[in-house]
Amino acid sequence: MSSASATVEQGIQAAGVGRFQYRLFVIFGLVWMADAMQVLSIGFTAPSIVKTFGITLPRALETGTGFFVGMLLGAFVFGRLADRVGRRPVLMAAVLVDACFGVASSFAPDFTWLLLLRFLTGVGVGGTLPVDYTMMAEFLPSDRRGRWLVLLESFWAVGTILLALLALAALRWGQDAWRVIFLVTGIPALVGVVLRLSIPESPMYLNRSGMPQQARAVLERIARVNGRTVTIPELRPEAASKTPLSALFSRQLRRRSGALFAAWMLISLAYYGVFVYLPVKLAAEGFGFMRGQEFLILLALVQLPGFALSAYGVERWGRKPTLVGFLLLSAAGCLCYSLGTSPAVVVGSTLLMSFALLGTWGALYAFTPEVYPTGLRASGMGVAGAVARFGGLFAPAVIAPVMAAHFTLSLAMLAGFLALGALAILCVDVESRQRALE
Repeated sequence: MSSASATVEQGIQAAGVGRFQYRLFVIFGLVWMADAMQVLSIGFTAPSIVKTFGITLPRALETGTGFFVGMLLGAFVFGRLADRVGRRPVLMAAVLVDACFGVASSFAPDFTWLLLLRFLTGVGVGGTLPVDYTMMAEFLPSDRRGRWLVLLESFWAVGTILLALLALAALRWGQDAWRVIFLVTGIPALVGVVLRLSIPESPMYLNRSGMPQQARAVLERIARVNGRTVTIPELRPEAASKTPLSALFSRQLRRRSGALFAAWMLISLAYYGVFVYLPVKLAAEGFGFMRGQEFLILLALVQLPGFALSAYGVERWGRKPTLVGFLLLSAAGCLCYSLGTSPAVVVGSTLLMSFALLGTWGALYAFTPEVYPTGLRASGMGVAGAVARFGGLFAPAVIAPVMAAHFTLSLAMLAGFLALGALAILCVDVESRQRALE
């Protein structure tokens, strides 16, 4: 590294990977685990909400609809704000909204209040997505980034296991089970609020915002925490600029954004079809255990080797080949359901889908923030997260009617979504393996 000046990427390489990144990984992972619990709690809380407020199950499930609408809004707004006003303040704001309204949900006096609080919790949960992954990416050198971002996604499986155990334990509270679940799922985010106070602003954002000395100070802090005795040279200043959101679809990024956002939508539709509507269909045909907490734990355990293989693949084979491979494996797994209705076929297909689809998500979360420049990185992640929430909201209208009337056709449709997702990834005009962030 030149003693005269250096890029931020070179500064991060010099500061090394060590205690600072491990601490960041745990802090972000804790909130990501809490977010998984918040998202998946929708199905487990609905029956006790029905008993508490004397409403129908479809009405109780509106808490999930409001939550997803909030996530859509939060991902878009907080992602954009992170590129405009800084990663750190938006990081703190998003997790504070997530934690406060998540815990407050457990004290809702009536169903109207519960709907409002779950919507606001969704805003916070959606907002943590683009900022967490953007910041984690900007504190890692290019040769480690993909693996770490995939492994950060594996906290989703940890949250799934903990939620299943919590749902079993909450049964003893009867109709107040939902209050216990919402209270406990909000606590990790509250802890995350305190832990995140120690996280500095991204040096890459600081340098791109015309503050190279502050960026250098952060890099020197990282080096000290990691036990590296190095001197970070003066950073090459970069012109401060505020990139408009429309730049996501500029001539340079149009193909990249269009293909990526299409992939997020298609994968989201397939994910909700496989893990929400398919179990409902199969439960009606005698496979009710698929909706139980014990089976959910098994599904989460199978996800862990999927994340591990994805983490290996993104660095060994590249982001795009790994994504395409997992997507095609997911499509094949989806078609396996058409081979019969024996327990071995149904359970085997479901485990394969859990392994492959969650490996897909891990690689997708690693790939997306790497393909955008610093001024658009969080915005790109925010729009991607919002598009995924659209997939969740459209899934009932797109998938449920077909699955109810034509089961085999619905399987072909879900497999088609995944195959089209693989095609969309192939259309992305950049491979980000070993690539410095812009």
